[in-house]
Formats: sequence, structure tokens, C-alpha cells
Amino acid sequence: MSGNTQPIGVFDSGIGGMTVVRAMMERIPFENIIYFGDTARTPYGVKSPETINQYASEITKFLLDFDVKLLIIACNTMAAVAYETVQDISPVPVLEVIDAGARTAVSTTQKKQVGVIGTPATINSNVYARAIHKHDASVRVFSQACPLFVPLVEEGWLDHTVTRLTVQEYMKPVVAERIDTLVLGCTHYPLIKPLLQEVAGQEVFLVDSAEAIADMTADILAEQNLGTPSQEPPEYRFYVSDVPYRFQTIGERFLGRTLTNIHLTKL
Repeated sequence: MSGNTQPIGVFDSGIGGMTVVRAMMERIPFENIIYFGDTARTPYGVKSPETINQYASEITKFLLDFDVKLLIIACNTMAAVAYETVQDISPVPVLEVIDAGARTAVSTTQKKQVGVIGTPATINSNVYARAIHKHDASVRVFSQACPLFVPLVEEGWLDHTVTRLTVQEYMKPVVAERIDTLVLGCTHYPLIKPLLQEVAGQEVFLVDSAEAIADMTADILAEQNLGTPSQEPPEYRFYVSDVPYRFQTIGERFLGRTLTNIHLTKL
């Protein structure tokens, strides 16, 4: 029997990576998944590269103890800063959301005009532009930091007037560049996708990095014969470094289903 039933490890600075787990549940429904969200130390976007690297290596070691067959960095900030650190200590393949989003954007854009929205840390690192240019140097990239999106999403204001006005405000300069592809460079953003689509216009293709990484994961599992042969219901385990107020509510909104099997762990 080919394949293996070991779990896939997914990690994030907090709760946003749940959108990646959700996309994977839909794309590869029989795979076991272990998620770690560093809810005690989030947000990472404001921390130094040294600190982010240190946290990322602690989380990687924690997940490797579960004998995972693949690691997925679901956090844009960690992917931007600590990808090499994780890769250096991991004996299994490491995938991250930025490269997945960049690849999809390059293969999608017709006019070679791509917009990227993300947190200030992700946008200031210029990591998406570099990743896109690695695949196609002729693509023009227009980046926009959207600091208010994360708190609005976590507040649950997915179709609120305030959110609509904020989206319109942030998107103005990007839409003005006549882009045909928009990368959602933060794992919180898929929750306001309908609103982003409406403001960007129907002719703009939205690259959801959660979906992109789920596709990439499915490809790697097939290529390396790592997919599970099991047709049994999989096991999903969630580890967090703190159970903040409203964690369950926000987690279930991100996951689109009831959130069970949550474990509190100190690294």
C-alpha cells in the first residue's frame, strides 16, 4: 500500500492559518492535520526578525515531534522572515503561503498587472513582489498595506458598513492601476473575499493563498507518494499557546465548522 497516514503540520502566528486548514480539509479530505497557533505571542508582524525566527524554530520542533510528513507555514509574516530557518531544521518538505500565492498570481495574470494586499509587515518586507518576480520578472506589482482588515475580520464584521468603507479606501490606489489579479496576502482576508471581489470588480481574479497552498500540498503529496491511503474520517488536532477570549468563536468562523480537539500547550 502506497502513501502514508502521518499528519500534515500547519502553523501560524495565531488563528488566521485556520483558513489554510479549511482549504486543505476541502482539497485533501482524508489527510490528518495538526495545527499550531501561537496565540500567546501573536501578532508577529510587529516583532523583530530574530524573535520571529526563534519562535518559528520552536514551533517547527514541536510539530516534528508528531512525526509529520509535511510542514506548512500558514503565516505570511513567518513565511516572509523565517522560511529558511524552518527549512534548515526540517527533514520533511516545507511549503509556505507566499510562494503558493505568487505562483498562482503569475499563472493567472494576463495583463501582468498584479495587486497585493497584506499586513504592514508583509507589505513592507516586499516579499510578494520578490516571489512574483522570481517566477516572472516582467509582472508589475502594486502593493497595499491594509492594517485594519485583521481586527475587522476578528470582530466578525465581514459585511459591515465600516468594513465596506475600509475596503473601498484601501483598494482605491490598487484598483486605479488596472490590475487583473489581486493576491490576498494574509490568511484573514479570505473571510472578506466577497467584499474584496465586489470592490475590485468581477474582472479581477482574487488569489486566495489558502486555496493556492492546499492545491500545492495536494500536488506534493501526489508527486512524492505521501498521500494517505485511508478513506477513514481524518483526525484534526489544534494546539494553541493561549486560549484567548473568543478563540472558539473566531476559530469556528475561520474553519467554517465546529472547532473541537483544542489543546493548550506551552512551548
